[in-house]
Amino acid sequence: MKLYYSPGACSLSPHIVLHESGLAFSTERVDLKTKQTEMGADFLQINPSGYVPALQLDGGETLTEGPAVVQWIADQVPAKKLAPANGTLERVRLQEWLNFIATELHKSHSPLFNPAAPEEWKTAMRELLARRFATVAQKLEGRDFLLGSDFSVADAYLFVVLSWGRWVKVDITPWPVLVAYQARIAQRPAVQAALKAEGLIK
Repeated sequence: MKLYYSPGACSLSPHIVLHESGLAFSTERVDLKTKQTEMGADFLQINPSGYVPALQLDGGETLTEGPAVVQWIADQVPAKKLAPANGTLERVRLQEWLNFIATELHKSHSPLFNPAAPEEWKTAMRELLARRFATVAQKLEGRDFLLGSDFSVADAYLFVVLSWGRWVKVDITPWPVLVAYQARIAQRPAVQAALKAEGLIK
């Protein structure tokens, strides 16, 4: 398998999950401005949408969209408990979280990274994110992870989105439970490995 990624982008989530899984994989960095990979390939031929992540499977298929990619990885190693079994209510709860993170948190950050976005729009998005973070913090009270006692692929995704705050002036310190959660996830060996591989820490 090969993961196409951009450092610190949402592709960091499947990168973490791959390290958690123990599966063999390689990575190739993508320049999202030029749409070229570090090996000189046209990334649009790999993912016509032009964004990461893209996971090229050994059989030649390519998966895109982070929530789909991380669930596929998790299902290859059920003993790791990175996702509850398909067909269970717990799996639907995982999908509930993945959809919430993707639509309410991830996408709300997009204007904050866009230099052309008006400041009024950015202010509105920061206010929306504050309300969403309050919801997440409330649901995390008394829990180590989003689904309870087990780390899941949703935790990898939330960790990545929370990490963007320092780049776009989004402060999570009003919610100590989120600060503690982010620090706890950061200490996982798989998270450290992915961060190092992407050059985000030494």
